[in-house]
Amino acid sequence: MRFLYTCLFYLIIPFIFLRLLWRSIKAPAYRHRWHERFALYNKEFSSGFLWFHAVSVGEAEALFPLLKQIQLLHPDTKLLITTTTPTGSDRVKTVMQDTVTHVYLPYDIPDAISRFMICFKPRLAVMMETEIWPNLFSYCGNHDIPLYIINARLSEKSAKGYQKIAGLCHSVLANVKAIAAQTEEDVGRFVIIGADPQKVNNLGNIKFDVEITYSTLAKGLAIKAELFKNRFVWLIASTHKDEEKIFLDSYKILKETIPELLLILVPRHPERFPLVKKLIEKEHLSVVTRTSEELVDNVTDVYLVDTMGELKLMYAAADVAFIGGSMVPTGGHNILEASAVGVPVMFGPFMDNFKEIARGVLVENAALQCQSASDIISSMQLLYQQPEYRMELAKRGKAFVERNQGAIARICSMLKQDI
Repeated sequence: MRFLYTCLFYLIIPFIFLRLLWRSIKAPAYRHRWHERFALYNKEFSSGFLWFHAVSVGEAEALFPLLKQIQLLHPDTKLLITTTTPTGSDRVKTVMQDTVTHVYLPYDIPDAISRFMICFKPRLAVMMETEIWPNLFSYCGNHDIPLYIINARLSEKSAKGYQKIAGLCHSVLANVKAIAAQTEEDVGRFVIIGADPQKVNNLGNIKFDVEITYSTLAKGLAIKAELFKNRFVWLIASTHKDEEKIFLDSYKILKETIPELLLILVPRHPERFPLVKKLIEKEHLSVVTRTSEELVDNVTDVYLVDTMGELKLMYAAADVAFIGGSMVPTGGHNILEASAVGVPVMFGPFMDNFKEIARGVLVENAALQCQSASDIISSMQLLYQQPEYRMELAKRGKAFVERNQGAIARICSMLKQDI
């Protein structure tokens, strides 16, 4: 079955190129570094890396604290980080700088995987979350490279899809030394698709081990005091297409009863920054962009964060945060960073990618879930009118994060035999 999979992968490569070209219309970085996706490198690298793969920004952000812990415990260890997206690549370079080596993950075709492995000679391979690549996994198994899946998660829908190719999954997952799942439900789903039950354990979600430095909090509070002075700041984080309009419309209604309200929009993808700015202007709202470095005044309606890597900073400058990707069916985004900062959190109905976290935080009354635009408006009015409740919600959210920390230590303990 893996042979058939490989043949199909080779056949769809022209369509993958077309998709990259299409995406590059809005995000030109997708046109660059194609040679890395085939493990064709124009420079020489050293070898003997500990290799970690994180698909994009969210996985990379969750991985950074673990990487820094490994660097602290093993300062002479060489780390190789691969990503799939340009935004993920940018975050690795920004956060880890020259302390790691970074390239794109090559496509899962035998010749590319072989070139990649021969080039870097990893002595450990670690995949984040739900990355299952048959040829890559088989290479690791055939060449005795310890392979782990960490922070592993598998949705019910994905599990049903993998069950249709159970034979392939079973043989591929046999190459994995251990799987560190986020929840007991994830443990069960990996077993259902063919993982050895003895190799799968619930070690928790490393996203709970989010790093919020004193410097980040101080800078955020300084922005609040200097740039957003006398404004009630409502931050909408990681928005997607069709979401901004919901919040712009809600803002107009809320402005009638909260005259000092300031809306901060942080689009998820940088290629959408200009589009969101145009939408705000089309709605006849006054907008200031982060990159313009213009001052926010009393008539400014929207502050558009058109930069990457400043979300924690903005959380620290906000009075209330709404986590985007949850008012449209994209699966939601991570609410833990906002809670860890200590800002009250709201999110919408579509949280499939963070179902367990959403369930847990709601059980503990540590966040608010809004099913509709009218819910958003009523919840915001409640939070504005009752500062004590707002503070209590933030306090419970932060406590929820702290109670569930420790996954990084458990994963480090699991990996230490191969580091």
